[in-house]
Amino acid sequence: MKKTFFTMLALVLSLTLVLSACGKSNEGNNSNSTTNTGEKNATEEAGPVTMTFFAPQGKAPLEDNSYTKHVEEKFNVKIKWDLAPADALVDRRQLLLASGDYPEVFLEGKFSHTDLLTYGKQGVFLPLNDLIEKHAPNIKAMMEKKSYFKDAITATDGNIYALPRVNECYHCTFSQKFWMNKEWLDKVGLAVPTTTDELYTVLKAFKEKDPNGNGKADEIPLTGAPNKNVWNGNIDAYLMNSFIYNDNGKYLTLTDGKVDFAPNKEGWKQGLIYMNKLYKEGLIDPASFTQNDQAIGQLGNREGDEIVGSITTALVSYLVNPYDAKLTRHKHWVIVPPLKGPEGVQLAGASQGIGEFQFALTNKASEAQQIAAIKMMDYAFSEEGAIKSEYGAEEGVGYKTAEAGEKNIDGQPAKYSFKGLPEADPDVIRNDSWSLMGPKDLTKEFRDLFAVGQDPLAADGYETRLSQATNAYAPYSPKEIYPSGVFIRPEDTDAASQLTTAIQDYVTTNMAQFIIGSKDVQKDWDAYVKGFDGLNLAKYIEIYSNAIKKE
Repeated sequence: MKKTFFTMLALVLSLTLVLSACGKSNEGNNSNSTTNTGEKNATEEAGPVTMTFFAPQGKAPLEDNSYTKHVEEKFNVKIKWDLAPADALVDRRQLLLASGDYPEVFLEGKFSHTDLLTYGKQGVFLPLNDLIEKHAPNIKAMMEKKSYFKDAITATDGNIYALPRVNECYHCTFSQKFWMNKEWLDKVGLAVPTTTDELYTVLKAFKEKDPNGNGKADEIPLTGAPNKNVWNGNIDAYLMNSFIYNDNGKYLTLTDGKVDFAPNKEGWKQGLIYMNKLYKEGLIDPASFTQNDQAIGQLGNREGDEIVGSITTALVSYLVNPYDAKLTRHKHWVIVPPLKGPEGVQLAGASQGIGEFQFALTNKASEAQQIAAIKMMDYAFSEEGAIKSEYGAEEGVGYKTAEAGEKNIDGQPAKYSFKGLPEADPDVIRNDSWSLMGPKDLTKEFRDLFAVGQDPLAADGYETRLSQATNAYAPYSPKEIYPSGVFIRPEDTDAASQLTTAIQDYVTTNMAQFIIGSKDVQKDWDAYVKGFDGLNLAKYIEIYSNAIKKE
């Protein structure tokens, strides 16, 4: 994923600070205590509990990691590591499970909902419900505060078989964005567009009025890239939402609890007609359907005359560099809120839910191992545990207490800061945190504890910029959004996998053909819609409808 923008250590893309159970750091017997009041630690008399954790291999040994040592001491455990290269993690995981020689704990498994149901039904993965109830007050509090978290981790049989990271990234929620060159707008005497007609006028002016002033017809009015290469870089991710809702994934809509499909509707057709018009008139970069992130960066950061007028993407940093204080080009790029279409449609693509699952306990784990493992995971859902897990076991290295006057993303006093920390030695690999590994609380409330630059155009203010841009999209969110992470019913898992892939491929392939004109929207639309019958669209909708039905 992408970098998170508090530290620029990581991206995805974030959920909320556990209030009642996680509000303060772990001191004495407060609500963050990892052992329930009156409960005796199961390992106190028996000595350290030894168990094996499966995890991705990093650049430094995890057994020497400061956070590893911290939790081993805190919970009286000894962790043995079974590591796999990050790019081979899933293959290695599958080999272990198939062989039967798997560890007690998967700390990182990249498990899908289908995986959990499969291994839960086989008895390989243990239900966590009772362990959470008895030994995980912070996780319980998260489930109470975030109902969608509880829904996302509870399988169709009522069991919780694994835990994900709770990673609530505000700007990720509305990531189907559109950015525009304000300097060019000023040159052609136009304002930020508010409708699809106004956007057409702006793009025509970018193409025809030489806004970069070099006397050449070298301007690219609008560019983008495939979503697999640039986060929400595909042009329809933004533009289609002026005609009909586009979630840029499963293409599902939700109205009064009823699931439907967007790409066979009249609104979708009108959106294709509009984008085809832009393409035919040379307003959309032909490379938008093929180029990667490196090509986008070269377009935006090239020396000499600027040649790009607008881009569809979650992050303007794909195009122009906002991190280097010496560079200024990024400063005249502005967000364009959702456009109103000819029928009054004006929506923002939104996402909600949980992605892959990290932590799972297997049937190899003894009772003492189960209790110790769930307590370690619960600790990372407390404020103290989350900050040490993510940023380092020792204050003053990866984070520090904020100074007076430092403010968070909302302009309120910050509790923690990254400012003024010792400069990292490029020849030394840090090994003091688990960073983005394992389940933990990375909710918006947790993230909002940290200071950020208040100037959105400064090198340290990019997160503020993204947050402010997102504020322009939030009012246009649909009232109902199909959750991105759901448990498909066991009897539907195979069909869901096959149908989802086939239908997504069919939609994206035909969309490109309609936009560039190799298929005629007017002549070929009916045949395109008929094609969904052969892909069993009715079953596809039924499967995803059943997945969110409450029994």
